[in-house]
Amino acid sequence: MTRGPALTTPDGRYLVVRGRLWRCSDPGLDPERRQELVDRLMAARRDKRAAMAADDAAAREDARSRVDRAKHELGERGPVWWDDGRPDLTRHLVETTDYAAWYATTQG
Repeated sequence: MTRGPALTTPDGRYLVVRGRLWRCSDPGLDPERRQELVDRLMAARRDKRAAMAADDAAAREDARSRVDRAKHELGERGPVWWDDGRPDLTRHLVETTDYAAWYATTQG
């Protein structure tokens, strides 16, 4: 299965994955800092996968915590990185949000 580029809302706040909105990283992050955080996130995800394969609950929880910290620092979790007062719609079905009309135009 080949993946195309991720579908991102016109305002750049969310990725659409299987019809759900997922908050993007803060575009205001310094590119080097962002890459450092992405590297930490991916390492933590690999560690979590290994811990699950080894049935190591303590290592899994440690890795989950590191994933969460990296996602917070990237701006994908925690307080939103935009300042216009719009709510966070992460995990919402895109069709139930103000993005519904835009999304319909992307579904060919």
